[in-house]
Amino acid sequence: MTQKRIELRIRGRVQGVGYRYSACEQARRLGLRGWVRNTDSGDVELLAEGGEDQLHRLLEWSRSGPPGARVVAIDERWLEAAGDLDRFEIRR
Repeated sequence: MTQKRIELRIRGRVQGVGYRYSACEQARRLGLRGWVRNTDSGDVELLAEGGEDQLHRLLEWSRSGPPGARVVAIDERWLEAAGDLDRFEIRR
């Protein structure tokens, strides 16, 4: 399985709707490692590493997010896996 890394910046109504918590649960279910956090600008940043198929599934989920979220845009950046992450967590 090809290991990759993806960086996402999710824009829209994504804070105060449980986006980070839901993204963390989704990533853990998919067996991914990384983190998710709110930004001061009102976006959510997410970094995940793992199998390419699982990353595509997380990206697809991120396009809508949890109930109450309204995603208007996602900036995505694909990178080679670095292997420096051991779990998926919510960062403050």
